[in-house]
Amino acid sequence: MYMYLLIGALSLALTACDGQNKPHTSQAKSQNDNTEKNVRDRNANAKGPFDQSESEADRTLTQKIRQAIVADNSLSVNAKNIKIITINGVVTLRGPVANAQEKENITQKVKNIQGIVKVDNQLEINQK
Repeated sequence: MYMYLLIGALSLALTACDGQNKPHTSQAKSQNDNTEKNVRDRNANAKGPFDQSESEADRTLTQKIRQAIVADNSLSVNAKNIKIITINGVVTLRGPVANAQEKENITQKVKNIQGIVKVDNQLEINQK
């Protein structure tokens, strides 16, 4: 009898604890929720990391771009984590940056790398 009572009490306690960690509806959507922005990635024409060319030349270009961006300590974390997709020398840049200066800074870094045919700059200035 004591065992059944103990199991019942533990079950009630666990059930009560489970509900405490669930966010209320008003808290569920935070300022950092990018769900609506990420809908654009579902577009069949939107290039993503899986579209990256496997050719040695394209991978080398992407690597050089990433190294140049990461080495710049003036860039925000978001800017350092943009998507870089290179296909036949055409570089697509996608993702959020903090301001117009960061966007221009990244664009200039990419244009200074030899071997790039064209830059498709789809960087977005993060509106906070």
